[in-house]
Amino acid sequence: MKKLSLYTIFVSTMVLLFSCGGMRKNQVNLAKETIAIEQVLEKYIIANETQDIELIEHIWSPKPDIILNGTDSHERLVGWTNIRNAVKSQFAQIEDTYIAASDQFIKISDDGCTAWFAESLNYNFMYDGEAQKYQGLRFTGVLSKENDGWKIVQAHLSVPASVGVGN
Repeated sequence: MKKLSLYTIFVSTMVLLFSCGGMRKNQVNLAKETIAIEQVLEKYIIANETQDIELIEHIWSPKPDIILNGTDSHERLVGWTNIRNAVKSQFAQIEDTYIAASDQFIKISDDGCTAWFAESLNYNFMYDGEAQKYQGLRFTGVLSKENDGWKIVQAHLSVPASVGVGN
């Protein structure tokens, strides 16, 4: 009986150590992961500029519970299918897109599995033959590290109250 109790205590201790972070976690190479995330965000800009839906699809997680909140108050898209449909619709309405990012911030979780970002975008495009622009558009979101790399799982675009002022 004492052997069983000591064994139970040993196993319980090991489970606690491994599950509660008592053992040292694998080191996350923050520089490498940050560069990988920067590349995903850069690809997102390129995909929008070139209207490359396949690249957009590679950047977003294909899961049904991802979410994109757009600039319109009713624009809350849940799931890859809804996001893809909205992106395709946008691509059909605009052309000659140019996007410049600035003030990029990226933070990676201690376990290296989740990251969040914020950046400002100057978004220029043609709509109905007329030049349009959003200056200082705020783009924020969350990425998850999946088997094939970092994927966006949540994003939010917002227009500041004072669009173009001070930019």
